[in-house]
Amino acid sequence: MAACATTTATTATTTVVTTATTGAASTTPTVVPTTTTVPPPGTSTVIPDLPTIGLTVGEDTLEVWVADEPEERQQGLRAVAELPDGIDGMLFVFPEPTTPSFIMSGTLIPLEVWFFDPEGELIGSHEMTPCSAEPCPLYPAPGPVGWALESPLGARDFQPGDLLSTSASG
Repeated sequence: MAACATTTATTATTTVVTTATTGAASTTPTVVPTTTTVPPPGTSTVIPDLPTIGLTVGEDTLEVWVADEPEERQQGLRAVAELPDGIDGMLFVFPEPTTPSFIMSGTLIPLEVWFFDPEGELIGSHEMTPCSAEPCPLYPAPGPVGWALESPLGARDFQPGDLLSTSASG
């Protein structure tokens, strides 16, 4: 029987429910309801105190915040009304392949989430809009991933098969 570890994290826009699987079996992600108070658009915004990294997806170069600790993935882009100049999004780094689902409860800005398999190949994406009334829709990864990238909706036009590569920058 396969060993499975399920974790739940609330991100800036989302509650991320991840299921890490080893072996052949997997489990279905579940969502734990959360309540979050965020400032309305046009008011103050939270700027995460996170490292940044330069990355390339296909032919595009981006500078993004890195959420690689459970607490950082929990916070994500929550309460961010707009990205500051020079920041193109947030990269969620998972310590082992996992199948996360995102939910846009409590978010302020529409986003696109891009899912990359453990080798860095783009395997899927979802357009996500803020959700203020329960139940909010889930946006699941199409399979096990090593990374998820959130960017402002419509800002990028990545294609399936594009590769993610990184270089530390901050």
